[in-house]
Formats: sequence, structure tokens, C-alpha cells
Amino acid sequence: MSFYTRNIISRPIGIVLFMLFLVCCHSLSAQESADKILAVVGRNRIILQSDLELQAVQARAQDPKFNDSAKCLMLQQMILQKMLLEQAERDSVMVSDEDVDAQLENRLRYFIQLYGSKEKLEQMSGKTIYQIKDENRETIKEQMVAEKLQGTILENIKISPAEVDAFYKKIPTDSLPYFPATVEVGQIVIDPQVSPEMNDYAKQKLEDIRKQIVVDGKSFETMAGLYSDDPGSRDNGGRYDGVTRTGPWAEAFVSTAFKLQNGEVSQVIKTKFGYHIIQMIQRKGDEADIRHILIKPEVTSGDFEKSFKILDSVRTLLVNGKMSFPEAVGKFSTDDAAKRTGGMIADPATGNTELDMTKLDPGMVLMLDSMKQGDYSASHIFLTDAHDKSCRIVYLRSRTTPHKANLKDDYSRIQEVALSQKKQLKMQSWVTAKLPSFYLKVAPEYQNCPALKTWMMSIANAK
Repeated sequence: MSFYTRNIISRPIGIVLFMLFLVCCHSLSAQESADKILAVVGRNRIILQSDLELQAVQARAQDPKFNDSAKCLMLQQMILQKMLLEQAERDSVMVSDEDVDAQLENRLRYFIQLYGSKEKLEQMSGKTIYQIKDENRETIKEQMVAEKLQGTILENIKISPAEVDAFYKKIPTDSLPYFPATVEVGQIVIDPQVSPEMNDYAKQKLEDIRKQIVVDGKSFETMAGLYSDDPGSRDNGGRYDGVTRTGPWAEAFVSTAFKLQNGEVSQVIKTKFGYHIIQMIQRKGDEADIRHILIKPEVTSGDFEKSFKILDSVRTLLVNGKMSFPEAVGKFSTDDAAKRTGGMIADPATGNTELDMTKLDPGMVLMLDSMKQGDYSASHIFLTDAHDKSCRIVYLRSRTTPHKANLKDDYSRIQEVALSQKKQLKMQSWVTAKLPSFYLKVAPEYQNCPALKTWMMSIANAK
């Protein structure tokens, strides 16, 4: 038994191709096998050669070791998704259009950030944002339905400490992975409070900018490029396309935007990001293309000093044992996201608080290098994910050195793999039970894939 479970059934159905990031799909040769059917599941769910090839192109880009065996596993995963969709239809499992749209928005935001702008994404994909959404809506919906049913199948699967121990003892020593150094790090963040004077100054500055646009006729786009404090839109004349009422937008921002007529400029409004004026470019149903100018009130050295004083007093309480770290986070931290994890910094993809040292920024690594387990750093200024300056103290809860996997240091990781294997076995059991009730036809060149051969034999034996 290897430490890693490789059967693709155990992987999340969410690993499904989202067409917008496969820019390389344009290079596929003349779609020579685009219409070749590799598999048919149920009444009319088909998988084309081009579907598999597109996913294989992306997989090879991420893993040069991707081979024909992995391609067979990929086809098996695609067939499994079709089986889940077929069963979901029988069981009336559905997802709402609103949830599908929200998922589309999330993915688009990710790839817009990845490419740097909406325009670059459109240029690379050769399609407009609206075409990308339209072409991917059904794919995302199918993926979400399959994930929902799979979640129902696996929702009650738990694993006990005894099962984790048994799983670990079956792993050959030479199959145990070698883990790099990791840390568990928490932080208490206290954002500096801007003085009333600087708040008033920022607001008045934006009022003057608005007057120059509305009264003096200056270009909103030009003024945004000159004065806006929003790095995400400043170089694009303050423009954001496809703004919706959901997503990362502040409620006051979208509420104001959607009340505007085309070309109209809003009054000055305030959000947690600062002061805004918004211009409606065009409204398209539940979406809008807008421009905005953001002016952030300036934080002074005196504002930072006030945050440092609070953090220093919190650190004293922690060091003297008069308050636990989670209690201090809940009472003092201004970072709402950190409060949900008890102040611990977590991997956004997995939620795991055990972080690989090689993935931390150099400044954090340098600071942690001089800290011992259980230490609290001095208060200091740092850059947030939004590239704003704030204040924090850092807590080093645990540290591991590079080592081979063991139950003492890596229980949570081993538990995760053991649980994944148990879920895999559950899915295999579900497939075995459901296969006789599905029509499944696979192209001859893939019928001997080890990943699919057992399935085909099960169907043949059931006849």
C-alpha cells in the first residue's frame, strides 16, 4: 500500500475542466477527433475524444509525468461524473441557477486575477466574458449536481483513530513520504483607525474630483487613472465589467451602482475600503459595467502607534497566561476571516493550518526563524492580501523539521489520506451497486484500461 491513494474515484468531482483557462485548446489540430465518441452513459450522456484531450492537455501542463495510465483514470472520472448526473436525475437532485451563477462568477474572478484583467482573459481565450459564461454554464451546473450527489453519498463517512492507526501500520516504510518543514502560525490583526480629520480630507478630495467630472466635464476615465487608490482598476480607467449584486462587492457599493442610469455619476459613498464615486457605463440585466474612483483616507504614524499600544497590551496578557490566543483573537482582532479559524493562518485551498515553510513569504520565514514554539512576536506593520498596511502580532503554535511521515507529527495528514481511501472504497461500492442499472458503452481502445476493465466486466456479468 502506498501512502497516496491514486484511484481517481477518491478525488473531488470538482476537478473538471473549466474551458476558460484552457487557452491552449486553440492549438488542437483541426479538431480531427472532436466528434469521436469515447463513452456513452445512460440514455444520452456522451464523452467525446476532444473532451478527454482538452483535460489531458491541462493535466500535462501541471504534471509532465502524465501518461496513458493517468489518461485512463481521467476517462474513468469523466464516466463517473456522467453516472452521478444520471443518478441525480433519477433522484431529482438539483442546484439553483443562482448557485451556478455564483460559481461562474467565482471562477471568472480567479482567472481575471490570474491574467491581470478582463481584457487579457478575453484576448487569451478569444471570447468575451459573456460568451465564456454562456459556454460554461451547463458544464458548471453538471459539475455542481454531480458534486452534490457525491457529497450525499459520502456525507456520513467518518474515520476513527483506530482506523487511522491501522492504515498507517499497513504502509511500507519505503512508501512513507518525506515532508518539508511546516509551521502552524496565528496572528492577531488590529487595523489602524483613521483619524476623523483624515476621513474628512479624503471625502472632500473625492467631492472635488466629482465636481470636476460632473460640473467641469472632465473625463471620469482620466480622473480615475490620475487619482484612484484602487490598483485593480486604476490603470483601466476605473472600469469593472460584469459587476453583480453578489460576490466580493460591498453592499453599499452595488446598491448605489444599480440605482444609476447609464452615464450617471453617483454621490460620494463610503465602504470599508474608503470613499467611492461610481459611474454606470451600461446595465445588462443583473450585471453592470461600471467605473469607480476610490480615495482611501491616509493612515498616519499616530494611527499605527495606537494599534501598537493595543497589541502590546494584548501580547502581555498572552505571555502572562491571562488570556488564551483564541480568546484574544475573538476579543481584539479586526480580521473577521481570522476569527473563523481562531486566528490561525490556513491554506485557502484546503483549510489546513499546517503550512509548508517553503510557501510562506520570505519576511514571515525570517521572523519565524528567530521564534520558538509558543512565542509571540513583537507588534509590527505588515501588508494585507489587499496590499494595505496593518498591524499584527504573530503566534508560532508549532513547528516541524523535515522528516518522514509519522503519526506523532503528521496525524492530521495521515488521517486525511486514510479518510480519502475510505471514501474511495465507498464510491467503489456505490459504483458496483449501480453499474447494472446503467447503460455504459466505452470505445474499444479504452476497454482494456485497468481503471475501466473491472467496470466493463461487472456490466457483462450482470447481463
